[in-house]
Amino acid sequence: MKKILWLFVLICSYSVYSQKDTYSILIKDSDTHLPIENATVIILKTNQILLSNRDGKVAFVSNAPSNIAISESNYESQNIRWNILVEKSFVIYLKSKSNILEEVILSRESPQKILQKIVSNSIQKLTVPARLKVYVREFFKLNHKYAYYNDGLVNFQFSKKQKKITTTLLVEQNRSYGLLDEDITADLLGYNLNNIMENYCTFKYLEPILETKMGKDYEFIVKAHASNDKSYIMSIVPVDESKGMLDTFEIIYDPEMKIINEFTVKIAFKDIELKNTRKKADSKNITKSSVKVVYKVDDDGYYMLNANEEIAYDITIKDELKNIEVRNSFITTHFNKQPFTYDDSDVFKEKSLFNKRNKILTNYWDLSGFVASEEEKSIVSTLEYKM
Repeated sequence: MKKILWLFVLICSYSVYSQKDTYSILIKDSDTHLPIENATVIILKTNQILLSNRDGKVAFVSNAPSNIAISESNYESQNIRWNILVEKSFVIYLKSKSNILEEVILSRESPQKILQKIVSNSIQKLTVPARLKVYVREFFKLNHKYAYYNDGLVNFQFSKKQKKITTTLLVEQNRSYGLLDEDITADLLGYNLNNIMENYCTFKYLEPILETKMGKDYEFIVKAHASNDKSYIMSIVPVDESKGMLDTFEIIYDPEMKIINEFTVKIAFKDIELKNTRKKADSKNITKSSVKVVYKVDDDGYYMLNANEEIAYDITIKDELKNIEVRNSFITTHFNKQPFTYDDSDVFKEKSLFNKRNKILTNYWDLSGFVASEEEKSIVSTLEYKM
């Protein structure tokens, strides 16, 4: 009996000491105190990657001390020592670079030609073959109301055939639910996961400004990065804004390695009247479109770290005007050069997780590196009875 009692005590003691603590951090602008979305937080000891949500929040579990690194392209980066984190929940303020004068970089070669070479080299330098474990999340709005939600933990295996990058997709876990009582299946538009990942790896979103003939339509400006002496920022804006649709591009790149670290593309309309000039049946009138993709280069390789994409459009179907909004987020939770083995039956061949039967084995969303914002929590919480 004494031996059993001592064994029980040891087990309990081990359980207490082996428990992982949960930490949360709010990341805010030091001047405005507003939350900073999409800041990258890396737990340096474990290389765990986190992304701040719309509330500027990240959350993670840890059973060992580790310093953390925080970065966002519009702010000065910070490294935080672990002993500051003992409170388990606090605020970190980042200093904006908007007030810092950036040095304009002049070159004999045109910025467009420089960009063409950088994009080509980036495609070649991306680590292939490789595999990414990615947490994917997607919100769908119909007529300005949240109508559908899906997320999942998926694996993308990258390969190259005849110089073309292709992906194979395997879904580990996922959940997909309607948020309205009505059936909206016919209106659903989900991102094609394989296509979108291949687009990120081929920098397809930059193609409109790579064509030589488009050089006259845009102004290219290259500046030194305010807080990273190893990076340049190329801003590309339309010369003539009278056309209505404004495409703006920002590319952050390493001029020595000649690879892209991050790019942002935004498309907006100049005024509300121009959005409604086309009303042809079944035609999509885009009202908003944006994408931001961040890449990581380290000793392991060069790969997509995270991405956020959003599109909104109006469409008239059978004389009924509908507004559609789709927002998705990708965050890489693990990168590996080793390919995985699989059966052909394991491959997910559909376009979107909308088409995948729910498979929930663990609370994978809690360890995704991307916690839900308060608004998103209220949406997802309505699904608990279904899970």
